[in-house]
Amino acid sequence: MKYSIDENGFYGRFGGAYVPEMLYPNVEELRQNYLKIMYEPAFQEELQGLLKDYVGRPTPLYFAKRLSEKYNTRIYLKREDLNHTGAHKINNTMGQILLAKRLGKKRIIAETGAGQHGVATATVCALMGLECIVYMGEVDIERQAPNVARMKMLGATVVPAISGSRTLKDATNEAIRDWISNPEDTYYIIGSVVGPHPYPDMVARFQAVISEEMMAQLQEKEGRDYPDFVVACVGGGSNAAGAFYHYLDRPEVKLVAVEAAGLGVDSGESAATSVLGKEGVIHGSRTLLMQTEDGQVVEPYSISAGLDYPGVGPLHAHLHQSGRAIFKSITDEEALQAVLELTQLEGIIPALESAHALAALDRIGAKPDEVVVLNLSGRGDKDLATYLKRFHFDGE
Repeated sequence: MKYSIDENGFYGRFGGAYVPEMLYPNVEELRQNYLKIMYEPAFQEELQGLLKDYVGRPTPLYFAKRLSEKYNTRIYLKREDLNHTGAHKINNTMGQILLAKRLGKKRIIAETGAGQHGVATATVCALMGLECIVYMGEVDIERQAPNVARMKMLGATVVPAISGSRTLKDATNEAIRDWISNPEDTYYIIGSVVGPHPYPDMVARFQAVISEEMMAQLQEKEGRDYPDFVVACVGGGSNAAGAFYHYLDRPEVKLVAVEAAGLGVDSGESAATSVLGKEGVIHGSRTLLMQTEDGQVVEPYSISAGLDYPGVGPLHAHLHQSGRAIFKSITDEEALQAVLELTQLEGIIPALESAHALAALDRIGAKPDEVVVLNLSGRGDKDLATYLKRFHFDGE
């Protein structure tokens, strides 16, 4: 079974580029050039230099001693939360901004849910002196206020999406509309492994630095370059795609993708696409999608603004359908408990997204001598208001 993308932009049955005619030239320009540009020595030299000196890579692989004792297995945390801007998102925006510059684009647009991708895009636009417009659902603007402030401070224009559920899906719709209206000078930095080909593959390649570093770090710490398990949360799925990338064709590594069950998989308030999704097309690619009998998109729900996407990237749809990855669903409540647990056992406050992965540690069946690497995709600063409200640390 082949897990990487084929020449037509498909992972098995999933993927492709289902785009309006107006967008075809943009997507085609990218498809024809992305690999050629990405692997030019000068491009790689510039990207690697920025990842090292500006982003702060490589991120540490930290052996979580007290967490390991609690779960009776060997747990390492890949500390993507220590990147500049606080999450894995900047690995991809840094790569894409260099690509956009080489394609001669002057105006950058992006969509964001939890705001981390918006912040990462605004950051690289400020660094490169390019105009930045970020689309964000009205609901997410309210629940992720610190990230909205950061984007504005970085010089980005934040445009609220006021249709539908006013969250990530709707922000993506608005960004695509903008791109259709401004095809000549605009480059769309998609933040996850979703959208039309070549985006899912391109984003996965930029995020693959995560598993590339893991291999070298595990070799040094464990004397072998692979773990028994890689665990990561999945909304669209870019941090998971990066953490899984170099292990896709290595069956000795179990891949665990953790989705948001919201109030429960059967509650009607969930974002567990692998359980609830059926094949469909969203935002330009064929994938698993939460939809009604007649194909209308079902609004997802999660306490985590970064995981409430109604679909999943086509790579993950393929990993699920082929059985290559194990999918778990974690509720809001379980994720919140995992936040507190990591904070008080290891002194690390995780993002709500990453907490979903942490909450799955007792469900993967790891043995005492096995090695688990959990991709800690982001830090919890942006979610402090939620934590304060939930845990009453503000004295109420």
